[in-house]
Formats: sequence, structure tokens, C-alpha cells
Amino acid sequence: MQKVRVALIGLGNVGKAFLQLMTEKETLLQKQYGLSLVLTAVADSSGGLIDGRGIAPAALLSHKQGGRGVAAFDGGQAGLPSPDVVAQAPADLMLEASPVNLQTGQPGLDCVRTAIGRGMGVVLANKGPLVHDYAGLSAAARAAGVGFAFSATVCGALPVVNIGQRDLAGCDIRSVRGIFNSTSNSILAAMAAGGSYSQALRQAQLDGIAEADPTLDVEGWDTANKLVIVTNSILGVPATLRDVQPVTGITGITPEQIAEGARRGEVVKLVATAERSGDGCHLSVQPQWLPSEDFLAGVSGWEMGIVFDTDIMGLQQLKVDERGPIPTAGAMLRDVINLSR
Repeated sequence: MQKVRVALIGLGNVGKAFLQLMTEKETLLQKQYGLSLVLTAVADSSGGLIDGRGIAPAALLSHKQGGRGVAAFDGGQAGLPSPDVVAQAPADLMLEASPVNLQTGQPGLDCVRTAIGRGMGVVLANKGPLVHDYAGLSAAARAAGVGFAFSATVCGALPVVNIGQRDLAGCDIRSVRGIFNSTSNSILAAMAAGGSYSQALRQAQLDGIAEADPTLDVEGWDTANKLVIVTNSILGVPATLRDVQPVTGITGITPEQIAEGARRGEVVKLVATAERSGDGCHLSVQPQWLPSEDFLAGVSGWEMGIVFDTDIMGLQQLKVDERGPIPTAGAMLRDVINLSR
């Protein structure tokens, strides 16, 4: 049995879902993969907890579901910054699922750098560090000889990064098109059913899917983040958010426009596009009116999808229908398993 000590940074919806999976999948991990995960450090906005003997995931999950932070858990330290938790954690893998910070990538960026510097493998659900310093982090991980995985950062459980990096090996990927944000896609679907933008957004917020501040989703920035990760990690072209032009969201789309598009046989979708141009790529995120036979036109409601146009493996078209944080936490677990092999 291989014991892997895990430090989990961020205990929001995805972090809590990972705690749930640690409990529910414990037997499967042991029987099928010979893997025993031991939680030795955690951090949230209230503070941190470090215990080399192991922290019970089920007990911590119950504590968090009661509305209490790590600092109030037995042994927790109020105000302990997450990079300090990583610096002290007796761990083999650091899992980073804290909120995305577009401005600086922090504190996730420092957590990743600290983990790599200590010889820990890294699994990311947080897009911020990759968007800010993909090249530096991936180079540091290679130099340190540690695992570096982030399949959860693009389309949750859909293995976009894994397919692009592994299964399309040897291909010239000429372009990538995708619907990367399920919140925007579901709002457009609700508007197509007759609702206004404000009604559709409000219902998504009441359902607990859309954030109270939905700007990253509906203005296209969440999609742009994911496109930058795809461009760097799959296409091998250095890119930052500044290279995505334009970034246009869905707030200007009206039910009348959607109805008129339907009469033309077209569907509007928020589409991320990366098209090779010489040694670089042209990157954009914007609403596109797609003919009904287009694969992405059939990516509906809460689904996300992607189309790879390759030279020798044809059009690779995939989509996923996932709701809630469990699939994204499942993608983190997938990365943990793969890095531990």
C-alpha cells in the first residue's frame, strides 16, 4: 500500500467535495490503486491546521458544513497563511483549490512555488497560478522532478488537458474551439426558452450555481482563463490574458436576438477560440452564432465542450454534463491517482 500525504489548500465547494471523495473512495483507492491518502494539512480563509498523524476528512467536512472554519477545528491556528501551511506541511502532494485571483494569482501562486521548492507534487483546481506563470511553474516542477497536474482547471471532469497533452500526441492541432463556462451556457439556454437575461441569472443564483458576483462567468473572463491554460499547456504557445482579444461576454445578448437566430437555424454560444497563426495563436472569447449542425451548438444547458481540429486524428469533439463541485473534485482525485502511479 502506497501512502500519500496530502495538503489541501482551500475548503470552498471543491475542497469540501474532495474531502467527501477521500471518504467515499477510500476503499476503491486501496483496492484498485494500492493507494492510501492521508490528509496532513489544510487551510482556508480562517487559518490552517497541520497534523502529521492525519486529519479525519469526514470530521473536517462535517465541521465545515456547520459553517465553521479550519481555525475552529481541533488543532487549528487562526490567521495562519496558506503558504505558511504549505511550508510546514509534512506532505507529498499539495492540492490547491482556493479562489481564483485574476489580479495577482495569490495566495495560490506562492503555495505552488513553495510546494515545488519543497519537492512536493502539485495538483491544481485553481486557475490563477497557471494564468499568471504557467511557464515558470511548469519549468520549476520539471527541474525539481515533481508532478504537476491541473486537469480540473479546464472544464472540470472533462479531460481536456489530458487528451490534448497525451492522446493527441504527434498531432498538429490547428485550432481549438470550446464552450468552457457552464454558467453562461445555462443562462443562454434559459433565455432561449423565453426568459430574460436578468431572470435567467437570478434563477442560476437561486439554484446556487451562479456566484453572487457573476462577472467572471458572464463577461467571459473565466472562459479566457481556461483558454490561456489550453494554449500554454496543449498548443505549446506562450500566452497570457492580454493575448485574448477580444473578451466579450453574454450580457449584451437579448431574447429577441436569440429568437431571431433560431429562425435562421442558429444558436448563440460563448465560444473560446485558439487558431494557429504562424508560430503563435489568435485567441478570442466572444458570443458566436452557430449553425444548428455545429457540434458546439449542441452543447446545451449545463454542458461544456471542446473541438480539436487536428491534421492526422481528425476532429476530436467532446462534451460533459456536470453540475456541482463533485466532478471538479473528481478531476483532482484523477490527478492525484495519476501522479502517484
